[in-house]
Amino acid sequence: MTQQPENIERFLAQAQEAAKAIKENVAKDGFISCFSHLDADGVAAAGIVGKMLQRLGARFRIRVMQWVDEKIISEVTADKPQLVIMSDFGSGYLDLLNEKIPNYKIVILDHHQITGASNNPNFTMLNPHVYGIDGATDVSGSGVAYFAAKAVNPANVDLAPIALIGALGDMQDKYEQRSMRSLNEIIANDAIAAGLLKIEKDLTFFGRETRPIHRMLATTTNPFIPGLSGQETESLNFVSNLGFPLKQGDKLRALCDLTQQERKMLCSALADYMLSKGLHMEVDNLIGCVYVLTQEESNTALRDGREFSVLLNSTGRMDRPSLGIAICMGDRKAALEESNKILEDYRKNINKYLSWVQEKPERLREHQNIYVIYGENAINEKIIGTVSSILVSTLTNNLKPLLAFANIEAENAAKISSRTTEAALMKGVNLGDVMRLASEANGGKGGGHNIAAGAQVPLDKVEAFLNMADELVGRQLKGEKLGSQNPA
Repeated sequence: MTQQPENIERFLAQAQEAAKAIKENVAKDGFISCFSHLDADGVAAAGIVGKMLQRLGARFRIRVMQWVDEKIISEVTADKPQLVIMSDFGSGYLDLLNEKIPNYKIVILDHHQITGASNNPNFTMLNPHVYGIDGATDVSGSGVAYFAAKAVNPANVDLAPIALIGALGDMQDKYEQRSMRSLNEIIANDAIAAGLLKIEKDLTFFGRETRPIHRMLATTTNPFIPGLSGQETESLNFVSNLGFPLKQGDKLRALCDLTQQERKMLCSALADYMLSKGLHMEVDNLIGCVYVLTQEESNTALRDGREFSVLLNSTGRMDRPSLGIAICMGDRKAALEESNKILEDYRKNINKYLSWVQEKPERLREHQNIYVIYGENAINEKIIGTVSSILVSTLTNNLKPLLAFANIEAENAAKISSRTTEAALMKGVNLGDVMRLASEANGGKGGGHNIAAGAQVPLDKVEAFLNMADELVGRQLKGEKLGSQNPA
């Protein structure tokens, strides 16, 4: 981008303010408590913040979690930090922060819709929504953290690829041919200029660098292909029927090993198959931008941006986020080796949960304006979001959002994850508002993006929450605005 619009200029100016707050604290040798979300974007953000603080010689501690609540606030106060940094969340908890710790210095590096009062002089918030930039598509939490880190020290430009990994994890490759725009494009250009990234056009499946072709198809969940995803034997038959060699010597070939002609054959066969399954929109996304991290080893999970993001997501969702953070901060040995094992377990769990949902019709129910997955005690609450992300694209009515919930018995709460489609957004659906309003009316907390949001409510309020969410989506589909507090 040669010409930066005014809103981007203002965002970058605020990044300088966030950097100033961080540097002033480090200059006084203040202890810093860092909190981040547990998905790929949150883990990437934590890695960026960690590397930035490490280079400053700061004293800090990083914790990764699902949401902010009073228990987290008590952990903040127990540490008695001079500065709190929240990355990939925080903007939806301003009222709680103002009520419980209004006198703490807090830097919020987030991209979610803003709820609550943000005028506390002790809080420095860097959030794209303040400047009319869409946090759901144009920059992720790790991207926001990256701009703060770059403002702290331009040498942190080497963290640009990690910010893109977070954006890919949040599926912000929404533009033509799965490209990224706005602030994400600035990050990509930084990475390309630093010799850390190249963008190629290819099939966009998971496992491009690391998996034999049939296994790549069997493990793909974005898009989810009925009859191939989770079905290794069927996937092997599908590829074998194309007629090109599946081995190179003793080694099974990956997508990156195929010739251009072989890739065309595979792509054409997949397009025909997916069209036969009614997946018309997904066919358009078969070929797209592939983000290749040029400094990473070929045939590893870190070489392809989307594979890297799944690896990070698996560490957060499987309660091992410190491994993902270590990789983001440069560990390519023990942490990477252990993370690869975690990733395999994660993929198995996802396939198990997808099969579970599809076994019985009552587990995925269609309501008037929404679909609901009743995960209850069968699906891990930390993986429910991934399951809903995969299945939303397979539903027959793409104007109805998908809500999925899992019980957290120890906390007497349910974790709800919601996802919707571009078609529903065009009709006025904003899940951030739906999750916020329905959860607050039922003794819980929620929020997020228009296309993806989450909430938690007491277990005895789940049905009331679902009924209200169903009603709110219906009102949005009829054109009603629900009073978003997002200043954009």
